[in-house]
Order: sequence, then structure tokens, then C-alpha cells
Amino acid sequence: MNPQHTPDPYPRSGRHAEAPLGVPGLLIPEGLSGGLGHDAVGTTPAHGRRIMECLPRIGCVFADEHRWWWVVPAGSQIGVAWPSSTRYAAGAALAGRRGPAPAGRVRLIHRPAHDSPYTPPIPLYFLTCRLAGITPQWSPAALG
Repeated sequence: MNPQHTPDPYPRSGRHAEAPLGVPGLLIPEGLSGGLGHDAVGTTPAHGRRIMECLPRIGCVFADEHRWWWVVPAGSQIGVAWPSSTRYAAGAALAGRRGPAPAGRVRLIHRPAHDSPYTPPIPLYFLTCRLAGITPQWSPAALG
């Protein structure tokens, strides 16, 4: 794994606002078991392409014109500080959307060959930190 550093396009502002609950979100395709609930991590398309090349196991990935959305188990934001270049959407609810996304706006661009819709969040977290040029940060106290 040798991704090149890309400057973080968003200034570091601490914690991210999460997408509001109740906003329609990304739906897991039929046939995949999503028993852990699901959230989504949004990256820039440029980072998305690099992540796709580097991770050995990838779950469902959706895309719109501005973000690639990686499905992760619910609660993957607990105890970690995702880079400011990412967006974390609890419940995979995409902020700013009113009602279902118009057809073709948010589309599934990767369906895993295995039966899990999830991209493992820890490797995704470390890779997004590396691409953003920041040191990963987590709080063991928040995990208890």
C-alpha cells in the first residue's frame, strides 16, 4: 500500500456533524446480511479510487457526484476522529437530502462478492487518515 498524500481539502474542525436521523439513506441490496445496522463514510471520488485499489475487502460502495459512500457497521464513529475530508453518516442517512434520492444520483458502484455489505471500518479509517495526511486518533475511554 503506497497511496500518495493528498492535502486535506477541508480544514480540521474537530468532530463532524452527523447526518440527521430520519433522512432516507442508502439501502443495502437484497441478499446481503446487514445485521449490524449500517452507517456510511463519505470520501472524495479521488480518495475513493485510491481506497478501492488498496483495501483487500470492500463492502457496498455508493457514489454521487461529490462523494463515494462506504457502508460500515453502525457505530463505526465511536471512539475515533474521522478525517475532516470524510463525512460520517449515521444510519447511512445522507445530509441535505429530502426524500429518496432521484434515480441515478446515488448509485451502487461496488457490490461485494461475499454476503457482507460492510467495508471493515478500521482499515478504512487508517487509509482515510493516511490519504488526508493526519495521524489516526481514537479514545479507548469511548469504547468502554
